[in-house]
Amino acid sequence: MEMTLRLTEEQQRALAMLAEATGVSEHEAVVQAITETAARSVRDGRVRALSQDGRARYASLLDRLAQ
Repeated sequence: MEMTLRLTEEQQRALAMLAEATGVSEHEAVVQAITETAARSVRDGRVRALSQDGRARYASLLDRLAQ
């Protein structure tokens, strides 16, 4: 799949800096950023879900400990 990425001048400069800092092409920097952000979002969502489940499961115990 081919995609055109339209960036502002500031975003283009940031991309160039990222690519240079990581020693990869601008294309690879974009791919890595997308992949890392997606993975982090999925992990964060799973952590939130596990935390909510734990709070619900142990709510009475947590209430007792808080007293």
